[in-house]
Amino acid sequence: MYTQKSFVLKPADTNKKWHVIDATDKVVGRLATEVAGLLRGKNNPQYTPHTDSGDYVVIVNVEKVKFTGKKWDDKVYYRHEPGFVGNLKQRTAKEQLEKHPELILHKAIKGMLSKNILGREQLGKLKLYVGPHHPHTGQKPESYSL
Repeated sequence: MYTQKSFVLKPADTNKKWHVIDATDKVVGRLATEVAGLLRGKNNPQYTPHTDSGDYVVIVNVEKVKFTGKKWDDKVYYRHEPGFVGNLKQRTAKEQLEKHPELILHKAIKGMLSKNILGREQLGKLKLYVGPHHPHTGQKPESYSL
């Protein structure tokens, strides 16, 4: 009797690609779901949930993303500075765009990845840049369209 063997992807068998995405006029949530899938490796036919088989993603022009509705005024980002009791800070999305525009996409994508070591490794393959230029041209990233 023939039994089919299960395929287990090893980290050495992965072939990681580099993708560059232009975030101009892209909705934050829709862009974040696509990028999270690329970071996890869901686009690969050899996807294995417990192995880091995802690609590297470079996102440029992060300051030109869009929100739907009135989220620029209604959405609030919270942060806490450790070492100080009750030191909870908050900013609206509009204020966050002025101070640190890359954190808008970073926080959205981080929330869509696993909350463990594997998710932190996958988040490390995300590179966010304000403006159209990035320092990863040596890796020859492919343009990825949404």
